[in-house]
Amino acid sequence: MEALEEAELCFPQLNDSCRKTTHPHSETTIIYTVLSSITLLTVVLNLLVIISISHFRQLHTTTNLLLLSLAVADFLVGLLHMPVLLLKYQGCWTLGDIICVLDEFVSFIVISVSVGSMVLISVDRYIAICDPMFYSTKVTLKTVQLCVCLCWIFSAVHSTWILRDVLEQPSRYNSCYGECVVIINFAEGVVDLFVTFIGPIVVIILLYLRVFVVAVSQARAMRSHIVMVTLQCSETVKAKRSEMKAARTLGIVVVVFLLCSCPYYCFTIAAFNDLEGTSFALIEVWLLYFNSCLNPVIYVSFYPWFRKAIKHITTLQILQPGSRDTSLL
Repeated sequence: MEALEEAELCFPQLNDSCRKTTHPHSETTIIYTVLSSITLLTVVLNLLVIISISHFRQLHTTTNLLLLSLAVADFLVGLLHMPVLLLKYQGCWTLGDIICVLDEFVSFIVISVSVGSMVLISVDRYIAICDPMFYSTKVTLKTVQLCVCLCWIFSAVHSTWILRDVLEQPSRYNSCYGECVVIINFAEGVVDLFVTFIGPIVVIILLYLRVFVVAVSQARAMRSHIVMVTLQCSETVKAKRSEMKAARTLGIVVVVFLLCSCPYYCFTIAAFNDLEGTSFALIEVWLLYFNSCLNPVIYVSFYPWFRKAIKHITTLQILQPGSRDTSLL
């Protein structure tokens, strides 16, 4: 009986060791296989997005720069955070208190960057559809680069403030050795909820409602236009259709993000500070991060340039001289 009790401890040689979380072997195998596959796909697909937009000059546009920022955040989720979630599933934390807190810190940063990138994408589409005459002057590469840098800086500052207690004392909330617990105080949790969820969602919804109304009115105007179309008009119509298609695709990205994040934040509101140790919370957390895998899948489905870029990357054509100037659009 004593041997059995010791076998259930994470560190049998320590009296204050945590106990292992026991799961049926078949359940553990299935969960590890599925979650490991999601992790691998997240890393590989987002890496392809990063290489595509960074390598090919034709893809160095303002909108794609926002997608690049989002892809970097999603890549970090798959590379750094998802493997750690797999380790936490067994109930024993073996990487130390500092790595535990750093993992949570990175998690907060990439979530904030993802939300900020979604807001910037919504603003980009709003200006492109609702104010197209001034889009090229208002939305420049330097402006977008500045906005992306500010997004990452703000996310780091915000995450540092939210986690300041555990950053000062990493083992602050651990009840036993081999545990990784990070608890946010109620006030900080409310601020984080409004900054990274409620506020951005309100902004995104309002902007896309306006984009939808303007896009519908423009589509009706183009259908009812009965004068002879000149070459210049034809190019204008083609450009408008391209902007609307981009708005629709990025709108899908935003909607998928909301569908993946809403259950997690709703559950956070319903059971504040009580997410650890519940199987339902495990589903909510992985659904939130599963969005990082879905974004590049959406790009593959709706962006022909991304499919062409993947072909060039996988066949190693990007290693050939002059590949950066390859036409993908």
